[in-house]
Amino acid sequence: MNRKIIITEDGSHSLQVPELKETYHSIHGAIQESKHVFIKSGLSALKQNDISIFEMGFGTGLNALLSYDYCHSQQQNVSYTSIEKYPLSLAEVKQLNFPEQLSLDRSFFDRLHTAQWGLRSVIEPDFNLTKIKADISRTGLRGTHDIVFFDAFGPDIQANLWTIDILSKMHKILRPGGLFVTYSAKGQVRRNLQEAGFTVERLPGPPGKREMIRATKIQ
Repeated sequence: MNRKIIITEDGSHSLQVPELKETYHSIHGAIQESKHVFIKSGLSALKQNDISIFEMGFGTGLNALLSYDYCHSQQQNVSYTSIEKYPLSLAEVKQLNFPEQLSLDRSFFDRLHTAQWGLRSVIEPDFNLTKIKADISRTGLRGTHDIVFFDAFGPDIQANLWTIDILSKMHKILRPGGLFVTYSAKGQVRRNLQEAGFTVERLPGPPGKREMIRATKIQ
């Protein structure tokens, strides 16, 4: 996959995929978007000491970095699992400016990306990471998670990742009361989530988007 680094409106980087005419984050601000969708509208609703996160699309590692920063400040322990079909190269990672934009330790961000695929890695005493290099449509998932970060390319670009079948997999790996958060608010996504068993709500979106989705697994 060909990618090039761009600067979004809040000064943080993102990646653009020319052949898809798509970016990894909002052009209105990569960090702003991720904080709003996955931290403010997701993680901040979880008050327990130990949190298990599943992320669809490891991508740039921004969501993992923000999760550690937030949960560490709340004295919460994190078990983070993410699946990614097209990992970034280390050369691409070295160019990303997220740690500097957030005034965070660069070495932690680098360790997220150098952690071995397929194994559980203790990145910090309160943060462990398991990265899965695979196609989610062909992979069985296990575990019981508290929250799903669904950060795939949009349904107009990769409709196969927003199907009832895939969203049912997300429902299955969540505990009762677990949350599913995504930047998308498309009507078909809402309907597919409901068909997969979720209770769905629309929330205010990040800059540049009117709405986003948060869904709950009731049972």
